[in-house]
Amino acid sequence: MNINIKEFIKSLNLIFYEFDSKENSLIKDVDYSNKHTKLEFFKITYYLSKERIPFNVVKDKTITFKETSFNIKEKFSIFIENFKNNSKNIFLLNDKKVQWAKNIPLFKITFINKEIDFTKYDAIVFTSKNAIKAINSINKNWKKIPSYVISEQTAKLVKDLDGKLEYISKTKHGNEFAYEILNLLKGKKVLYLRGEEIVSDFLEIMKDNSIDCKDEIIYKNSFNEKVKKVKIPKNSKIIFTSPSTVKYFFKIFSWDKSYKAISIGKTTAQYIPKDINTVIADNTSFKSCVNKALETN
Repeated sequence: MNINIKEFIKSLNLIFYEFDSKENSLIKDVDYSNKHTKLEFFKITYYLSKERIPFNVVKDKTITFKETSFNIKEKFSIFIENFKNNSKNIFLLNDKKVQWAKNIPLFKITFINKEIDFTKYDAIVFTSKNAIKAINSINKNWKKIPSYVISEQTAKLVKDLDGKLEYISKTKHGNEFAYEILNLLKGKKVLYLRGEEIVSDFLEIMKDNSIDCKDEIIYKNSFNEKVKKVKIPKNSKIIFTSPSTVKYFFKIFSWDKSYKAISIGKTTAQYIPKDINTVIADNTSFKSCVNKALETN
């Protein structure tokens, strides 16, 4: 039986495992290790076994579809590739640790305490992990309300905190996400939990389509005044993960034409100066951004 592995994996609707086509493997997000990751692991192995698709489980519960025995030549090749990756100058403009990337923490997040009565709402919309972290520190009753989220990265946190995950966007971008969930939200009282600044027209789209949607600002993103200005070598890859990272980067750094810009998504890419050639990551994870930086010449 000929099965397209990539399409088969897509049909499983995974959250914590991501298919790496280069490695021909399903890689678990190491930032999460909970009952949900275990259930997803069992789900994957069950369906692979059911379809008689050969696989191996290796380090960190990675599921690989390639032979796991390595000869000396292959091991040496991996060593050389890792050495090259380690020598590359890839800069992630936050404090999130991702292999092969160096950090420049340009911003800080401050939570804003709010009194929210969740019994008034039938649905919560999240377009940011920071909103989830903020509301979880303020009022844990959000977990009782179905959550509609913009990406798998946001969904992971909802699940990890035992929230009620209802829907994950297929488009992963602000305006498209809004149109995507219009029919799902009709007749519901919706709460959009967000940051002080938003770059999409989400609220306007809700209003124009007669969706009963209220928003609450529960965190703010501000420039990190304590950030140390580092020397960014020529030919570096700069990863922009939000419009604010674009703004803060150009507040203290000048762009060298040898640099390469990597954007986490289409919305952020729109805020990068038009004369800078920008490559967009395959999905909205920091790891995907770093992988794209490694691939980009």
